[in-house]
Amino acid sequence: MADVEALKREAGIEACKFVKDGMKVGLGTGSTVKHTVIELGRRISAEGLNITGVPTSLATEKLAIEVGIPLVELSEIDGLDIVIDGADEYDPEFQLIKGGGAALLREKIVAQESAAMVVVADDRKRVDNLGAFPLPIEVTPFSHEATVRSLCRLLDCRVNIRMAGNGPVITDNGNMIADAHTGPTIDNPIRTEAEILLIAGVVQVGLFNNMCDAVVLAGANGVETFVNPNGRLI
Repeated sequence: MADVEALKREAGIEACKFVKDGMKVGLGTGSTVKHTVIELGRRISAEGLNITGVPTSLATEKLAIEVGIPLVELSEIDGLDIVIDGADEYDPEFQLIKGGGAALLREKIVAQESAAMVVVADDRKRVDNLGAFPLPIEVTPFSHEATVRSLCRLLDCRVNIRMAGNGPVITDNGNMIADAHTGPTIDNPIRTEAEILLIAGVVQVGLFNNMCDAVVLAGANGVETFVNPNGRLI
């Protein structure tokens, strides 16, 4: 576990190399990208790096403030230069599953407003087919049972509301998370995303398609960077 954490830290720091002076940076959520946030704070303090951050969750906002990253609301600026975020899975086409931290709606809004997306992860997140990690889907509390039934019929799998203690997980937006246990069967994530979003009670789905431009991966061979040949960083 100590080795995994050390590699996560190394990957999080390595991703900071994509951040240049003057950039507007989306700050993701998760156990690996937190090291990116901490390193960016160090660079601001020690090297005079001049950046502006937009956090994707309340937890990231708190950490960014603690390490001294100036923050703005996304609505106050005209897009972002880059977002650095984590992922729960990514496939050979650089399609992602995100939402294990229940921040997928804000993460996707920030990703869509970014000129490039860099993912930091460990090599357990690299898969041939998406879906072994249960697919997170943010749903409205109103009649969420009906939404879950619709998702079960559509995806032909078990779907359950994510719980914490005696109650459901509530997102930063006041919604719930439904986890779809599809297994590694999502071979057309673009179609799957579109079909899920047709269900009225669905707010957003944790499939991030055609967004990821590079992955900084921590694994047995140390930290490696893989650039999407069809991405925006070529």
